Amino acid sequence: MVFEVFAVGAAFLFGIAVRQVGLPPLVGFLAAGFFINAVGPRFGMPPSTGPILDHLAHLGVLLLLFTVGLKLKLRQIGEPHVVGGALLHFVVSVVIFSPVARLLFTDDWTVALLVGIALAFSSTVLAAKMLETKRELGNFHGRTAIGILIVQDIIALVVLAVFSGEAPGPLALLIFATPLLRPILYRLLDYAGHDEVLVLTGMALSLVIGGYGFELIGLKGEIGALVMGLLLSNHPRATELSESLWSLKEVFLVGFFLSIGMSGLPDWEAIVFALVMGVLLPLKGLLFFALLVAFRLRARTAFLAALSLTAYSEFGLIVAAGIPAAEAFLVPLAIAVSVSFLIAAPVNRLAHPLFERYEERLQPFERRTRHPDEQPTELGDANVLIFGMGRTGSAAYDALVGEGKRPVGLDADTYKASAHAQEGRNVIFADAEDSNFWNGVNLEGIEAAVLAMDDIEAKLIAARTLRARGFEGPVVSHALYEDHVGLIKKAGADQTYLTMHEAGRSLADHALEAIEDGPSGRDGDRP
Repeated sequence: MVFEVFAVGAAFLFGIAVRQVGLPPLVGFLAAGFFINAVGPRFGMPPSTGPILDHLAHLGVLLLLFTVGLKLKLRQIGEPHVVGGALLHFVVSVVIFSPVARLLFTDDWTVALLVGIALAFSSTVLAAKMLETKRELGNFHGRTAIGILIVQDIIALVVLAVFSGEAPGPLALLIFATPLLRPILYRLLDYAGHDEVLVLTGMALSLVIGGYGFELIGLKGEIGALVMGLLLSNHPRATELSESLWSLKEVFLVGFFLSIGMSGLPDWEAIVFALVMGVLLPLKGLLFFALLVAFRLRARTAFLAALSLTAYSEFGLIVAAGIPAAEAFLVPLAIAVSVSFLIAAPVNRLAHPLFERYEERLQPFERRTRHPDEQPTELGDANVLIFGMGRTGSAAYDALVGEGKRPVGLDADTYKASAHAQEGRNVIFADAEDSNFWNGVNLEGIEAAVLAMDDIEAKLIAARTLRARGFEGPVVSHALYEDHVGLIKKAGADQTYLTMHEAGRSLADHALEAIEDGPSGRDGDRP
């Protein structure tokens, strides 16, 4: 137990240290693993991870795939630009990286092929974190990136099954019967409530039914966790379940990255390998951009998705750890992943400004055809714009309709926009951070704009651009934090309300009305 305490303490200190320079804590966890490997034996620590950290590492990977699966739609994975982009990128990447590994680092073509495969994948953890931080997991480019990552993870699991010599038996065919479990899984999630039972439900579905259950039928537990997440992705509470597990999953993943770092100290050859792969990293992003544009996505979507995918994958480390022939490259691959995180994390934070800077150079690569992520130019007879159709935007939409206004809702999540349209609301797919939308949209007839998005950058861009386009009507926004109020007003909003403060005032108004009405006025159904 002393070893585990020492390991967690080291992960905490290194994680805190790298956060101060704007890097993902996962880089610090890897560094902590290398540190423990270097100094641990001097203090009587074992040279490898103990059973507790090993279990934490495995649980972290399972929860990672489960939570990512919850954010997807099955039909999204089947879209041509997702499947085609992932498969073509994988093949071309292996063709590029395997000869480099063979030429510079090994004499064995099989080992070089496995190294090329490991480097062909992109980081699910980093991409999901970056997209979630920017509130872009539901945006078109965010869904595209996550969909490609899931296809890559499926490829990785197939590679593990083939090269590890563990071919699935006939019971593995039961995977095709898993859709029959959906009604039962939905019912379990309905019964779970909103407290710790919800967390336990997620753990049971991902670790027990998905992880252990799939191992019983001869498949990898990682496949099971992903399938369980996909089966529940259409449930109304899928997002709530994912959010309840997110922190728990990240804590467990600390064990995985510590175990990778403790697998061995980097020697000179490992450092050279990581530096070479760092130089080749931009090729990964350029290839993604070229493929996504070829599949008729606009330059902006292709650029943002490609940038999210430009990092080597922690899942590549899982592949290397699970195949004996590739174990010698586990430490060099871990260093290469760390280097890619060092490059990708700060660049992804500047994704939108970077595209604006190079937009004129990138747009000529777009195909001259209708794009699946096309932005609207006409808003019909609407007289109020609502940006962001989550709970706040939906409530504002319904209230405006009740007052006789003609609102149009805009949301960067194509599936959310489609769901609102099916319910009878005038909601269309549009991204407030997309310059193409602003360049083409006709704002004539719009009397007011409501900014109901959660992301502060999206609100600032929308407010500034509305004013830059000459819009003189009122711009009203909500704010999650008090320090955002001044920023939004400075960007051009006329009125900004703190969401929780307004909710409290509304409750107080209802309470005062109830007092005035007296006991006879209680109806319990006041909106």
